[in-house]
Amino acid sequence: MSRGANQKFKIYRLAQIMLERTDEEHYLTMPEIIAALKEYDIPADRKSLYADLKDLEILGIEVEGAQIGHRYRYHVLNHPFELPELKLLVDAIQSSKFITERKSNTLIKKLEKLVSKYDAMKLQRQVYVSGRIKTMNESIYYTVDAIHNAIAQNKKIRFQYFQWNLKKEMELRHNGEMYHISPWGLSWNDENYYLVGYDSEDQMIKHYRVDKMLHIRMSNESREGKEYFKKLDMADYAKKSFGMFRGKEQTVKMQVDNRLAGVIIDRFGKDVMMIPTDEEHFTVKVDVHVSRQFLGWIFSLGEGIKIVGPEEVVNQMKAECERLMGQYQLPQ
Repeated sequence: MSRGANQKFKIYRLAQIMLERTDEEHYLTMPEIIAALKEYDIPADRKSLYADLKDLEILGIEVEGAQIGHRYRYHVLNHPFELPELKLLVDAIQSSKFITERKSNTLIKKLEKLVSKYDAMKLQRQVYVSGRIKTMNESIYYTVDAIHNAIAQNKKIRFQYFQWNLKKEMELRHNGEMYHISPWGLSWNDENYYLVGYDSEDQMIKHYRVDKMLHIRMSNESREGKEYFKKLDMADYAKKSFGMFRGKEQTVKMQVDNRLAGVIIDRFGKDVMMIPTDEEHFTVKVDVHVSRQFLGWIFSLGEGIKIVGPEEVVNQMKAECERLMGQYQLPQ
């Protein structure tokens, strides 16, 4: 490519150089900027560069010049993201089980381009993706995109759903038949992504792990179940479900040790009503889907929590205790 043709990319390359090679702690002198442009076979002189650096503001890139020692040095004031903000995003990607290891590394590499190469090096030193528990379903991003498109176009979706067997192989559920569901939203719960939708055949709301959905495609049929979802608060739905396992929704009353107040607030939010019963305990009423997972959560908190109502749920807890005692009873 001729030098004249390269000149067309001068502003683009100048922006790239300043964003990649400068930040609050790293500067470039005018000769260094000229040398950097020369790497791309773009000639430049001081006079034109003064105007070019000013023109970068049109692109939203503010460059500041300052006298440091005997030289005038330049650096970018406003990168799209500050380093602490990108660290938060990197942490979220690393900890997300539904993002594969390969895709996690790809996304983090893209984020590194939003800061200078020096800050990118700081990010790299804090990246620990290998060895984490990650999904193996690489198509999850296209699945999420397909779900969003179907919701936007008010269409049902078809997909296959799988589970893992003892041989660590994908095993299709429903004998491999396609599920036909009206998608209404996506919910993040217990480190997994779920589709929340309406099953017209069973006439009820159901949810599905997105990373276990395969061969998703949009149906020609319009979505159903709008009347159910008008009444549904997605965040509230996830809060009531433990591990997104279904169960009968009930208002459960519990007696809790004061030391577990933070646990209750973390799980049910600050709006939950906690009524003191004595100096060491309080009672709380919460709406939950009563399942073995909910009862298991109660077990995990030990003697610090007790279900006191309704009687039906108390009896479920007693039955679960008896089942566990029988399961672990030593032979006579």
